[in-house]
Amino acid sequence: MMVGMSPIDKVDLNCIEQAAQRIAGEVVYTPCVKSETLSSQLGCALYIKFENQQFTASFKERGALNKLLVRGQGGNEAGVIAMSAGNHAQALAYHGRRLGIPTTIVMPRSTPNAKVEATRVFGAEVLLQGATFDETLAFTEQLGEQRNLALIHPFDDADVIAGQGTVGLEILQQVPDVDTVVVPVGGGGLIGGISCAVKTKAPDVQIHGVQIERFAGAYAQFTHQAVPPKSAGFTVAEGIAVKQPGQITRGLIEHFVDDFHLVDEAEVEQAIFDLLEIEKTVTEGAGAAPLAVLRKHAADYQDKSVVIVLSGGNIDMMILSSVLQRGLVRSHRLVRMQVEIPDTPGALADLTRLLGELDSNIMDIQHHRAFGGSSVRATLVEVVLQLRGEEQQDTVQQALTEHGYDLKFG
Repeated sequence: MMVGMSPIDKVDLNCIEQAAQRIAGEVVYTPCVKSETLSSQLGCALYIKFENQQFTASFKERGALNKLLVRGQGGNEAGVIAMSAGNHAQALAYHGRRLGIPTTIVMPRSTPNAKVEATRVFGAEVLLQGATFDETLAFTEQLGEQRNLALIHPFDDADVIAGQGTVGLEILQQVPDVDTVVVPVGGGGLIGGISCAVKTKAPDVQIHGVQIERFAGAYAQFTHQAVPPKSAGFTVAEGIAVKQPGQITRGLIEHFVDDFHLVDEAEVEQAIFDLLEIEKTVTEGAGAAPLAVLRKHAADYQDKSVVIVLSGGNIDMMILSSVLQRGLVRSHRLVRMQVEIPDTPGALADLTRLLGELDSNIMDIQHHRAFGGSSVRATLVEVVLQLRGEEQQDTVQQALTEHGYDLKFG
């Protein structure tokens, strides 16, 4: 690339169309399907681009493969190296093995073992180095120079961005009448490529980005405003937990993107829950963020044809389990109730019998004699119930109250 080139000169429609030809047949041409249920709920024609159906369950394969193929046309390095703890690592490792290119992945020492093994299974050399992003990056750059390895950036690379932009070409082919495309944003590689492809071919189509509140660097730069600092650390959308976009991606966002939104942790969790329950598809937090935007700003998308990019499905099973449990609580299908009963023989049996008659399933029950009750002759029972929803909770509460029980939910 020539020094001094602007971001929109480094990545253009021609680059993306060449990438599409290059990777054709080597990655999945993923479905973009209308969700009748979500469309009805949200008042728009909602289509989902299922990038979680790639072999490594993420759009990252597109950019990684394109970069590897471009490198193969003229690179003389001994192999490639990248710093990644997630989807970029697996994509490079998988396609590196397919192409016979030695791949080294450097991950922070805190990376969960499941992600480490998911990358090693594709034959990559995985090294755990550094406690922080800067430490890991510095080690990666130094090792790349020592071993003559080509460093492949996860998002701020023109060939990687061009590969991701093939998602945009497919969307225009699959939904020709699309009005708006909503894309999750971390470092900006995906939205940079998609926005370049879509806006060049169909300038009237709106491109909207979405970030998680705890990592809102791209949003802050796009809106030219300071974002209040959030608590650092964990987010359910770790796939877009990037502090700042890259130099190339920032320029593409500024030139092509029309709007930007923020969503919080609870909104993303609910979107993961909805996609699993309604669409029967597993998504990571980043992939669910666009649906969270449509839930939050449904009025802005009324009567429009909208595509949301479900960017990946690599969610930790323990996190998914927690998200589902919390979703059941939010929808009042799993409720916790405290009820006071007399400390007399048969009182607990009377309570459980009444709950059974109300078609509520007892998932857990604890009987506290010493730690509750309004008097020494009363005891506190804590019950976790499986219900059908808020309406049934009201029915249970009314029936127990009519039978003289003092209770509260929560």
